[in-house]
This record gives sequence, C-alpha cells and structure tokens, in this order.
Amino acid sequence: MSTQKRPRIVIIGGGFGGLSAVQSVASSAVEVLLIDRNNYHTFSPMLYQVATAELGAEQIAYPIRNILRKLPNTQFLQAEVKRIDFAQRAVETDRTVIFYDFLILATGSVTQILSVPGAAEYAFRLDNLRQAIALRNHILRCFEQAAYESNPERRRQRLTFTIIGGGPTGIELAGALVELLGNSLKRDYPVLDFRQVKVLLVQSGSRLLRDMPERSQRYTQRQLQKMGVKVILDAKVNRITSGAVHLQDGRIILTESPIWTAGVQANSLLRQWGLPMGDKGKVTVLPTLQVPDHLEVYGVGDLALLKESGQPLPMVAPAAIQQGRAAAKNIRRQLIGRQPVPFKYWNKGAIAMIGRNAAAAQIGKFVFTGFPAWLLWLGVHLVYLPGFRNRLQVLIDWLWDYVLRDRPARFVSPTSRAIAETYPTPDHKSDEVRQIYNRQRV
Repeated sequence: MSTQKRPRIVIIGGGFGGLSAVQSVASSAVEVLLIDRNNYHTFSPMLYQVATAELGAEQIAYPIRNILRKLPNTQFLQAEVKRIDFAQRAVETDRTVIFYDFLILATGSVTQILSVPGAAEYAFRLDNLRQAIALRNHILRCFEQAAYESNPERRRQRLTFTIIGGGPTGIELAGALVELLGNSLKRDYPVLDFRQVKVLLVQSGSRLLRDMPERSQRYTQRQLQKMGVKVILDAKVNRITSGAVHLQDGRIILTESPIWTAGVQANSLLRQWGLPMGDKGKVTVLPTLQVPDHLEVYGVGDLALLKESGQPLPMVAPAAIQQGRAAAKNIRRQLIGRQPVPFKYWNKGAIAMIGRNAAAAQIGKFVFTGFPAWLLWLGVHLVYLPGFRNRLQVLIDWLWDYVLRDRPARFVSPTSRAIAETYPTPDHKSDEVRQIYNRQRV
C-alpha cells in the first residue's frame, strides 16, 4: 500500500461508469482521484440533439467538479492518460504520474469504423461534444452554401445527408434531422426547393434496430419512411470518398454529408496499455469485473468484455452505471479482506426515439410504440440528465420545439481551432500539480 493513510483509488474516465464508481466508493475510508481529458461529463445519449440544433452543447454537459463537490476525500484531475505501469501501479498522464492501490478503467467507447476505406477521413461521427458541434456546423453550412449554389447537381449533393447504420443512434439522428429540415430550416431558406433535400439511412442488414423485437423494427421503418427518410436495407458500404458513399452493389450516393453511426468499440488506448483484448477492442474481465493477473484493476462500462448467457453485455449507459457501482462494492470488500462477488446485469430495457410522438420501447416482456414510448424516452432521459438547471433548460427547449416547431440552437459555432488560436495554452506540468497529485510509494 502507499504511504498515505488511506488507500488510493484512481478512476480513469468521467462517463457513466466512472462517475457511478466515484459516487459509490467515496463514502469509504479511501482517497479517490478521478481523471478525465475533459472537466465535464457529457450526457452522450443526447449528442444527436446537439448535432440537429435542438439543444445547445452546454445543456448536455455538466462540470465534473460540481458532481464531486459534496463527495468526501475525492479529487479530480483533467489530464490525458498516456501509459499505465501495472507492475508499479502507476498511471502516467501528460501532467504527472499518479500511483494507485486500486484502479478502475472506464474510458468508454468510440465509433467502430469497420476498416471501410475513407470512413475515418470523410465520415462524421458522434462520439463527443466536439463532433456533435462539428456536425451541426456542417449541416447548417450545407444550407448556407446551397442557398447560393448555381449548379443544380452540386446543390443536390450538398442537400443529401447519408446516415450509415440502422441502430438506435442512426434512427434517432435520422428522425431528428428530418424534423429540423422540414420545420426550422424550411422557413429559414425559402429560396431552396426542399424536394431536393434527402435524408438516407443505409443499413447493412435486413432490419433496423436488430436487437429489438420485430414489431418495433417494423414500426420504426414504417415511421421513418412516413417522415420522409429513405431507408436502404441490405446495403453495405464499400468505401467513402470526398463527395460520395460507394455501396458494394455498385450504387453511388453523391453526398457531402456521410454520417457514420454503425456501432461502437472500446477506446483504442486500451490496446496500447497492454491489456487482454477481446471483441470490439474490449478488455477481457473476470465475472467480478477484475482484469486477469491484476486483481486490483477493474474494467467497467463499454470497455469491459463480459458475457451473460453466452452474449456480451450491451454497450449502454445503464450497464456502465451498474458496473461502476459493482466495481466500487468489490473494492470495498477487498479493503476489509473479503472476496469480490460476480457482477449481475439487470436489463432495464431499451428505448429508441424516432421523432415527434414516435418511439419504440421494450421493457422486460412488454413492447410498445408511439406516444407512450415517446413520453417514456423523454422522462427517462430528463431524470438521468445531471443538474437541475440542465434539466430545466432542456425541458424548455423541448417544449419550444414541440409547440412552435422551431430549433433554437441552429447557429454555426466557432471551431475549436479558432478558439485555440485565441487563447494561449498554459503549462500543465507545474510544480503545483506535481505536489497535489504525485505522491511517492514505498
């Protein structure tokens, strides 16, 4: 153990899994340090609403220090983790080196590109706030440019939006995008012929929402088509180039807006850290969520490869929250000399928003669609969104959009590069940082 009186628990990642672990273990006689590259928590299930101008970025982000403020013996460090030395129990960041007694890895997931040529270079993604803002900026710029485009072919290309992937994110993004185009933007750009605007949803399989019941799949496809989305099934993307999406059957979709939502995988940093890897770049963990050969290290959330009934657990927020709590509970057991217990996942169901008054939900054996599922989606996400002020602002914007059919956040934001050029970068490797976080071990 380290020289400090309390054992130190280091948690990497301020997402759903990391925060639930912090909140669960902070009341114990330990010292907790949470590390994240950002100083805010992103409510990722609503990133698509930022991308489609329904919400502002600040409404789904919440300061991590606010969340930790009332938790005892808890600190936060904004830093990028570079390397982990499991033998020395040390985490090397771009600011300092931190030693730990227990480590919880909760680095989350990123979009799974599937080795499609050109996807990484040309396709938009929705992994974080920066990408959501970039996509919103791009959508609005496409209309600004199309409004004064004299070449009709070029104009159609700019007004064609191609979403690749028919899972929950693709479904929700397609529905929200169609409503943005048909309501707010149609009034903003009266000079455009909106019959030229197209939203395409490309799915490699024969069904949308493949993990949900067939009734939900049929309803979702029917509802999207009714809204004006062109659903293309059994269509695998062969490559993406500047200005086009190429399908394996030879079809070419001319578009400046390929948006990749075809699944997620664990953060690629895990492979660099020398951890045991499984499917989708996940870390193979024991039923107790411990990493083999390093029983003081836990993996939770999207990065943890754990199966129940032969199937991997879903990469969703409820699973990450439950695993974060379970890892904290097992560490508390280890601290008092007891053995960790296996994790059991409680599946609370699945919900996918489609559009106004339309959603698909499965809760246990119950499957329902339409207005009740839509209300349930709104209620669940509003309850879990951190911060009363955030909830109030989101509710107001939802009501504004529902009543007036008007998206309040449809403006092009300054790019991160422009902001970086305006403000100088401070020196993070200061003596103060070292004194606070860098304690030596015996």
